[in-house]
Amino acid sequence: MSQNTPFMPGFDPRWESVEDYILGITEDIWEKRGIDTLHGFYGDDLIVRSPASVVQGNDGIIGATMATLAEFPDRELPGEDVIWCATGADSFLSSHRLYCWATHTGPGVYGAPTGKRLEYRILADCWCQDNAVKDEWLVRDQGAIVQQMGGDLVGWTRDLIQREGGPETCVKPMTPATDIAGPYAGRGNDDPWAAKLAGLLERIMQAEFSVIPAEWDRACALAYPGHVSAHGPAAADRFWLGLRSAFPSAEFRIEHQIGREDPMMPPRAAVRWSLRGTHDGWGRFGAPTGAEIYVMGITHVEFGPWGLRREFTLIDDTAIWKQILLATGDV
Repeated sequence: MSQNTPFMPGFDPRWESVEDYILGITEDIWEKRGIDTLHGFYGDDLIVRSPASVVQGNDGIIGATMATLAEFPDRELPGEDVIWCATGADSFLSSHRLYCWATHTGPGVYGAPTGKRLEYRILADCWCQDNAVKDEWLVRDQGAIVQQMGGDLVGWTRDLIQREGGPETCVKPMTPATDIAGPYAGRGNDDPWAAKLAGLLERIMQAEFSVIPAEWDRACALAYPGHVSAHGPAAADRFWLGLRSAFPSAEFRIEHQIGREDPMMPPRAAVRWSLRGTHDGWGRFGAPTGAEIYVMGITHVEFGPWGLRREFTLIDDTAIWKQILLATGDV
């Protein structure tokens, strides 16, 4: 493609494609230290929703970016995939997957430097228009970071609440009550692979766990929170059953779905989903507490000739524990 022809109206002709744009601005901001480029790459009123918080405005995002780089100065974020759909003639929604590595050599939100070398994933949905990210949903594998530093998820989360000033003043996790409406309200595309993945997740959440051995490739490769890497339907069953059994009465909702087929790539899909309800069952989060919780999750998959062949699902375990601890007063 000519460098004089923008890939989409309103975007810098430097970028040749959606994938080039998403991976390129990530590298520019984080690895090339172009933190000032956030003034252009991010909209002034951008809302970034993560399970841990809801942040609006570029100034707060720039400050958080600098703090992260001070704590992890060698952080790299190569992109594994970008799954996207057009949302109009001049905009798109991308769901991109990053594999991160970094060394904890500076003080910060994770405490005094440990010197630990970390590996973890991030999944992020970004709505882009006019050469900028205007709306974002991001799930970082926070549990993997804490555990690789030698921390206990509950203990670290309890300590975080205190470091943030206690239950009354600490940063509140994202819930429908703390969410802020942004400019993008689309639900994705009608690609059949998106519908396939959404349907599989809905069946699991209706307790039809038999769908996993029926639809997951026997040799499937899986990546789950806590930087868990596994293979085979039994491992998928352990994760999904453990999650759903913790919140058996919670409402499951598909928030956004994208499917794609691209050259040299298997059919794939990205789904952002949520669980909203009560911690009323035994499972991933221990004994039921009755706490009201909200779970934001993102799932990427690749399909093959024998079923679902690769799955990447992330939730933030620490944000869920924070909701449980704040609700029970166990801080």
